[in-house]
Amino acid sequence: MDKYSFLNAANTQFFADLYDQYLENPDSVEASWRAFFQGFDFARESYGENFFEIESSEQTSRTIPVETPQEVAIPLSGKVEKELRVLNLIKAYQQYGHLFAQIDPLKERKTTVVSLDLESFGLSKADLNTVFDAAKELQLEPSTLSVILKKLQDTFTQTIGIEFEHLDSPEERKWFQSKLYSKSFTADFSKEEKVRILKKIAESTTLENFFHNKYVGQKRFSLEGNEAVIPALDALIETATDQKEVKEVVIGMAHRGRLNVLINILGKNLQDVFSEFDGKDYENPEFDGDVKYHLGLTTLHTTEKGGEVILNLAPNPSHLETVSAVLQGITRAKQDNHYKENPSKVLPIVVHGDAAVSGQGIVYEVMQMERLRGYKTHGTIHIVINNQIGFTTNPSDSRSTTYCTDIAKGFQIPILHVNADDTEAVVRVMLLALDYRMTFGQDIFLDVIGYRKYGHNEGDEPRFTQPALYKLIGNHSNPTVIYTEKLVNQGIISAKEIEAYEENYRNHLDTELEASRLKDLTIINPIMQNEWKGFDHIASQQDMLLRVDTSFEREKLDALASLITTLPEDKKFINKITKIIRERHNLYFEQQKVDWGMAEHLAFATLLAEGHDVRLSGEDVGRGTFSHRHAVVKVEDTEEEIIPLTRIKNEGGGGTFYVYNSLLSEYGVLGFEYGYALSSPQTLTIWEAQFGDFANGAQIMIDQYISCGEDKWKNQSGLVMLLPHGYEGQGAEHSSARLERYLQLCASQNMFVTNCTTPANLYHLLRRQLKAPFRKPLIALSPKSLLRHPLVISSVEELTNGHFQEVLDDTQVNPEEVTTLVFCSGRFYYDLLAEREKLDRRDVALVRIEQLFPLPTEQLKETIARYPNITDYVWAQEEPKNMGAYGYMLMNFDMVKWRVAAMDAYAAPAPGSPMRHKARHQEAIDKVFLAI
Repeated sequence: MDKYSFLNAANTQFFADLYDQYLENPDSVEASWRAFFQGFDFARESYGENFFEIESSEQTSRTIPVETPQEVAIPLSGKVEKELRVLNLIKAYQQYGHLFAQIDPLKERKTTVVSLDLESFGLSKADLNTVFDAAKELQLEPSTLSVILKKLQDTFTQTIGIEFEHLDSPEERKWFQSKLYSKSFTADFSKEEKVRILKKIAESTTLENFFHNKYVGQKRFSLEGNEAVIPALDALIETATDQKEVKEVVIGMAHRGRLNVLINILGKNLQDVFSEFDGKDYENPEFDGDVKYHLGLTTLHTTEKGGEVILNLAPNPSHLETVSAVLQGITRAKQDNHYKENPSKVLPIVVHGDAAVSGQGIVYEVMQMERLRGYKTHGTIHIVINNQIGFTTNPSDSRSTTYCTDIAKGFQIPILHVNADDTEAVVRVMLLALDYRMTFGQDIFLDVIGYRKYGHNEGDEPRFTQPALYKLIGNHSNPTVIYTEKLVNQGIISAKEIEAYEENYRNHLDTELEASRLKDLTIINPIMQNEWKGFDHIASQQDMLLRVDTSFEREKLDALASLITTLPEDKKFINKITKIIRERHNLYFEQQKVDWGMAEHLAFATLLAEGHDVRLSGEDVGRGTFSHRHAVVKVEDTEEEIIPLTRIKNEGGGGTFYVYNSLLSEYGVLGFEYGYALSSPQTLTIWEAQFGDFANGAQIMIDQYISCGEDKWKNQSGLVMLLPHGYEGQGAEHSSARLERYLQLCASQNMFVTNCTTPANLYHLLRRQLKAPFRKPLIALSPKSLLRHPLVISSVEELTNGHFQEVLDDTQVNPEEVTTLVFCSGRFYYDLLAEREKLDRRDVALVRIEQLFPLPTEQLKETIARYPNITDYVWAQEEPKNMGAYGYMLMNFDMVKWRVAAMDAYAAPAPGSPMRHKARHQEAIDKVFLAI
């Protein structure tokens, strides 16, 4: 290495920081540095920017050539040169020390990427006894190089590896330097603290052994090999509550270690856990439940010092990282609803697996969301339970990076790696992570590198695929044994004392197991019932079909309409937006009518006026994909955002309107909004897809949470999904919202699926979401071309006095004359209506089923009874026969014998050719009006 490498790019930031300090206050830097910078300034000002092109020499002074007419020699003190070399060494340890850290409990690490040898920095063993002022960088008095070197090795190359030099923020880098070199970071834990740590890790291992012996071969996804996570989480929660004033903790994790966290951190009732292991049935026959290692819990935890904190562990399916997004939504809702002035009081924690955190794309999406105004949660502590294996896949086949956490570097997130065998080190870095999050409100990663004692689950044979690794694991002492021996050797506790504690804990487990055997059923408690007071009842399908009063007083509606259709007169807007808002105003007040966009705004406005919050999120929702919404309008010159709906809160009280254009994400954002709705039943939470088919990018969230969260975990959710849908010649994409997929998921009482055709019905549908005494997800297919269709208009009276109508009968025909009764849904109705007018077919009635699930059977029977002379019943849809609602109607619509009018079955939802689309669409229409 060049002996002047201390002047290379690796030290740019250090020199820049120190030089900035010198420029601000020359006396604040050490005397030799001050002299150096004075010479630096003189040379640069006198001889140009190239004065630092140094020639190599072994002399104690150096000649620095500059490209000037005169050669000038600038002496560079040998002392300063050596100081710079030591500073270069310090910088290298800060940047690369983690590569040399002994963070793998099973084997020695080797690296050939960089060298930290003294010789690489122009130093040698002869310098070890030389005193250097550079020691001040390590919060030491001027010290010998040997002392400096030991400090660096102890800080960066033992059982903790720290990555923070990639951070752009000088403040954050300096913070880490201050913390890592401080005596408080390296200070020994007190005797009491060590005993608590030992007891918590002993509980962790004892619990796993108990399960292993009592329930042989049952899946539990043991934490063994990473048990230190339990005392670390315990210390985190105690410290966060007592010192940082955290009021709620929201945890999301996959199944590895979940049972241990539920019991030893959240204090889950052991009898309930054992009932789950015993496979008992549930008390409610309509509730299907989930496997024990997927369940969540909410508890009120009292710390050792008497502080109280609410702990929430969100349920999670086997789709490992999905919960990362859900818990962010839960956290944000709690922050918005309860801690708006100090959102850091809600602390989100995500526990990842090593293969999942590097392999699952949603991790990227969630981290991308963290600093966005609509989704930030003021810092998440990410904990990786690093087994060094993914199911049967080695790290070399599961990632292209050195660490599983390297993705975090792209988001300016610091990373702390720690050896899971060093229990105190795991606790230490956990507390450092908490301190960082509370100081900066940013994410931080903690990579706890251990192993898993068994296979992916307790029934797997890991030696099939990793025989050498499992030979090492089989001969390795567990972290509890290692830490027990350490404390016994230190005289902190005797072997008999800890054995007695473990025996008492086992006896407690035995007692609870015997008590659980006296119970016949398994009890499952939904999470966050503190947020769901008044919603104890899970609605049946019959409840879902009951009429809900969604009317609103006319005088108040007029006032709201005026408020949201008036733009500030002192600001200039583009002519088009001024025209749109004015026309919206005139349509309401002059014609007493509303279009789709106005009906939607009034639904929001009335709910806000009644004290509810409304949150609207998704790609381009401020304007709306089809320019129909304009919830956010921009001042022409400044792009200042004007949100008329916020005036309701500003001028008369009421709820808060949140509207956020999301990042280009469906999976992460839909998961976030589901979590938000899960924690905020009094908020109308809406996610809108840019086009309905974009929702398939979030299919896991739909399949594993939205459609079945209530059935698996008893969690109600009022999330609304608005999915633009309609066959209008736009090709295979952007035509279909894949209605068939949602209807296939429908069963019992799990969610609403609608395809509305009038603004009034949309208005009442949205209001019903919050006026009903229960919450269900709503899948609402929404229009595109209908947003401006001249017939898609409703009267103001329909808003004030009406209600949601699951079925819209045909009021334009005489039932006695009708022989063909057509049932349809959505925009296809208007195409059929136009064709009927064109053919002048008064013998055909068009009945719109606005709500497909639950199917309004009684209303349909009443409608059918109005037509006494029907010889031809038809289900008509614009989607191909293998898509849309046809299959669902075959299973559920059995009141009459009917035929289908639809396109033939196709692989793609629609053709790319507009001409072919038009021809196929007409074929479907023609089938409706066939003479029978």
